[in-house]
This record gives sequence, structure tokens and C-alpha cells, in this order.
Amino acid sequence: MWKKILISSGAMALFILLIILVRTVDVGMVEATGKTIGFFALNTGFHKLTGVNEGWYKLTQIAGYAAIAAGLVFAVIGLIQLIRRKSLWKVDRRILGLGVLFIVMAIVYVLFEFVHVNFRPVLMPGEVDEPEPSFPSSHTVLVCVVLSGVALMLNTYIKDKRLRISLQALCALVILITVFGRLICGVHWFTDIVGGILISVSLVTAFAAFLDYCDTRDIAKAEPIDR
Repeated sequence: MWKKILISSGAMALFILLIILVRTVDVGMVEATGKTIGFFALNTGFHKLTGVNEGWYKLTQIAGYAAIAAGLVFAVIGLIQLIRRKSLWKVDRRILGLGVLFIVMAIVYVLFEFVHVNFRPVLMPGEVDEPEPSFPSSHTVLVCVVLSGVALMLNTYIKDKRLRISLQALCALVILITVFGRLICGVHWFTDIVGGILISVSLVTAFAAFLDYCDTRDIAKAEPIDR
């Protein structure tokens, strides 16, 4: 558990460091949007290499909807438990923890709608002259956090080993497709994706540490007390 907490803290520290570096290192002006970007040579060079790929963009959008649907499954389970047990504190603590994970993820999303680090390299449909904020990649964070959290929860809620491993492999595949797709679809800078991965690792490993704590509590309750 403590190792995961250290990993979570380290990933968060790297995320904060990346923000500082993006705002200070090799900052240049992007002609297409009139906005500045850090790591200018790296980010613009990578964007020129990939271009804009609408197909990958749409595929990652679908992956996002799939992640939301997977998260809603556990939201429904939690709601059913709440109705039957008539107390929030009688809902499985793992489901409550997953809910907290999703709330923190939402807070991160809202925060970076107001704290602008990067802006998209291109104008999206409906934008006249002001591109959307793009750091960290909110889509990357959504899919990585939700599906990683769901995959961890499956260890408790799916007893059939083959089914559990198959579903976890599917979660991993969708995560990989999303990260790769967002990298090459051209609506984010390279550092946007890196930032999304770092904050996702921080949040998910913290949640994994919480699940370890739950397992420890369950084992302690199950052990007989010597008298």
C-alpha cells in the first residue's frame, strides 16, 4: 500500500513539474491559434509529424463513452445498495472509494478549464478564434482513470477468473487505443497527453492503495481473535 502511495505522490510531483516546464521551457507562438506553447520544438514537431486524423479522434470519442458506461455500472450498483441498506455508510466502501476517485477526476477537469496551461493546436468545430484549453488531455484522463478504476474493482466483484481477466484486458486495450489515438489525432500537444497520463497514474495508484487498505481491513475482520 505504501509503495503505491509513493508512486502516486511521485506521479503528482512530476505532473506539477511538467506544468512548470511547459510554461517556461522553449516557449513559442503557434501561428494557427495565436497561443504560446512550451517545449515548442517537441510539440510542434510531433504535431507536424502526425497531422490531424479525424478517424482516430472519433474512435477516441467512442472510447470515452464506453468508459462512462463502465463507470455508470458501478454507480448503479452503489445506488441499489444505498436504497436497500438505507444508509450511505453501508454502501461497500470500495464503491464509495470509486465514487471519490471519479469526483476528484471531475474536479481536475473543472480546475483546468479555468487554469490554462496549453491550448489546442487547432481550432475545433464551432470555435471562431479561441481554441479550447488542452492540458491535461481530459479525454485521456477520463478513459485512463475510469477504466483503470473499473479494472481494479473487477478483482472484487467478478469471481470468474476468465471473465475477470477478459474484462480487464478489454479495459487495458481501450486505454491503449485512447492514449495512442489522442497522441496522433492532432487535437492535443504531446505534453498534453503526458500530463494526462501522469495525473491518471497519480489518481489510480492512490485508489489502488485505498483498495489495499480495504483488503487489509477485511482480512483483519476475518481473522479469529485469540483470547
